[in-house]
Amino acid sequence: MSLAEWFSDYLSEQGFMVTIVNRGDVAIELIEADNPDLVVLDIMLPVKDGFDICKAVRNFYHGPILMMTARDQEMDEVLGLELGADDYLTKPVKPRVMLSRIKALLRRIESTERVPVQQDNVLTFGHLTLDANSRCTVFNNEEVPISSNEFDLLWLLASEAGNTVSRDSIIQTLRGIDYDGFDRSTDILISRIRKKLGDNVKNPFRIKTVWGKGYLFVADAWR
Repeated sequence: MSLAEWFSDYLSEQGFMVTIVNRGDVAIELIEADNPDLVVLDIMLPVKDGFDICKAVRNFYHGPILMMTARDQEMDEVLGLELGADDYLTKPVKPRVMLSRIKALLRRIESTERVPVQQDNVLTFGHLTLDANSRCTVFNNEEVPISSNEFDLLWLLASEAGNTVSRDSIIQTLRGIDYDGFDRSTDILISRIRKKLGDNVKNPFRIKTVWGKGYLFVADAWR
């Protein structure tokens, strides 16, 4: 039995409906046709690998993507997150750990969908406006193309404007897991957000890094 089939059987026993695809090009077609609640991507796939799939489907698929990477290949993790993956697991993967990550990603989506439409679900700082109802980011009168996990992080920091938010708090809030001291997903998302919102990557002044503590959203830096 292949690893994919083994995980499929395990997740099916937990109540999930699972479809396995063994070729990257077919995976892209299936994701577009079925719009699944969540996608688990292995990097090592024939025809198109996990990176190619992630990059391609992010043009039309907005659900969570969990990427499986090779152990000790940090660049795999970085590249996957930069291409739009929401989380990653390093092989060998323990079934219960994967199940925990899947449930955490699905909880994020469910909690977002349950948010009632309210007028006060909008944050404005100078020329920056975040709308939690439409999950829209507007800066200098232009809508910024921002991914779901980027918006979640930006909203979290903006909601705590003026206060330093720790990496542990960010990861616990957005991913439902504890910070292990090595996870770089938050750093990568911050870097992407800074680039999209015109912050200085080398010397940021809008979303500052407070070394040893976390990140600080500067409320008056958006004029």
